[in-house]
This record gives sequence, structure tokens and C-alpha cells, in this order.
Amino acid sequence: MAGEAAMGSVSQLWRYPASSLAGERLDAILVGPAGMAGDRMFGLVDISDNEIARPDREAKWHKVPRIRTRLANDRDLEVAVPDGDWLSAPSVECDRAISAYLGFAASIRPFGRENAPPAYAGPVTAARYTKAPIHLLTTASLARLKALHPDGAADPRRFRPNIVVDMAAVEGSFPETEWIGRKLAIGELLLTISEPCRRCGFTIIAQDGFEHDPGILRNLVRHNAHNLGVYCTVDQPARVEIGAPMRFV
Repeated sequence: MAGEAAMGSVSQLWRYPASSLAGERLDAILVGPAGMAGDRMFGLVDISDNEIARPDREAKWHKVPRIRTRLANDRDLEVAVPDGDWLSAPSVECDRAISAYLGFAASIRPFGRENAPPAYAGPVTAARYTKAPIHLLTTASLARLKALHPDGAADPRRFRPNIVVDMAAVEGSFPETEWIGRKLAIGELLLTISEPCRRCGFTIIAQDGFEHDPGILRNLVRHNAHNLGVYCTVDQPARVEIGAPMRFV
């Protein structure tokens, strides 16, 4: 695709089949008008009051990002708690495993009947926010955060991006935050950068490989107005693969 010289290339692709649970890393994925295929189709609720998981707000949900998820055939959800087997979800067996892990009764439920498996007749839930189609993050911004907070783990998993672009660090800058309103091409995918991604308490929570760290959010508040990464709308859907070049158009 014609345009400016490539600024970087895709190094990671992620989707999050169940909101707040661990994501699934992929080598390639179809991006449609609403975002990545299979992204945020399910939620986790407290059965006692139907409250949806809020790791950013309540300590009882802090273990949720360690629960793994994946989709078979881009549709069928499978879930595994730490040291547990993969289980089909939604199901009684899966809910039992998650409840035992969390220490209270919890349940995986589809976001609306449209995301439910064909044979599923159980309860559904609603997403607690309207997700942006694409969340993009560059390694340049992660490098800037690491420079500000050398002892912290600036791991992409803290920030739950869909697309991570590897690009050279820009001294003193979180570069994509300065691109609001610009159009990008990632391979054949065309995006418009719509707004910065404002960070919350989710970013400080421990996950496998890194510890609880309030300094992550503290530095983003001080040095980038709470933000890291950007949200994008989709102008031209396409399949995206690792290594796809990114450029302005």
C-alpha cells in the first residue's frame, strides 16, 4: 500500500475473548469494522449479585487476569484457571473451577444472546463499557515508560492492547498519543486514531511474570495525563499478521 515510509511493524496481536480475563496471543487475525474477531464476547459475573468483574475497582477480582482464555474456531470459548485444564465455557464445570479459584460463586456469561454458543440457553450479561474497535500500543511508548520507571515491568499484558507495533523509541515521548486524528495503514488494514487510552487501576495488578506495581500508573498520570496507547476506528477491514508494516496514510 502506498504512503509514507513504514514506522514499524506488528510484533504482537491479542484478543480478549472474555473481558478482564487473560488474552489470547495470535499470529494473524481478521479485523472487522467492530474490531478483532472474537474479542470480548463474554464476561465474568459474581452470581450473588450479577456484578461484572472489575479488577480495577475491587480486590476480590484481582486474580481474574491470571485466568487464561482462548477460542476454538474463533467462536468456542475455552477457559483455564492457573494449574487447571482447559474447560469449555460457559459450562457448569468451568464455573465451578473459576468459583473455587476466586473463592466465591462466579459465572462466565455471553455478552448478549448474539454471542452465546448455539446450544446455550443460560443467562447472559451486558458489557460494562462500549469497547473501542482497536487498541494500539507501540514499543516506543513502553520504552518511554520503562525509562521513567526502570524498576517496573512495562509488559504489554498490563495494558491489554490488540496490536503492539515495534518501533524505535522516541526520546521523551509517548509517540502514538500525539497521533490523534491521523490515519494508519497496517498492512491492508486502515485505521483512524480516535483517542488516547486513559489508564486505570488494572495496569498495576500482578499477573504471571510481573508483580503489583502502583508506580506504573503513577508515572502515566505524571508524565502522560493518565494515558498509554490509543484507540482506533476501522476504516478498511483486513487480515493482519505479525510483521505487517505500519505507516501513516
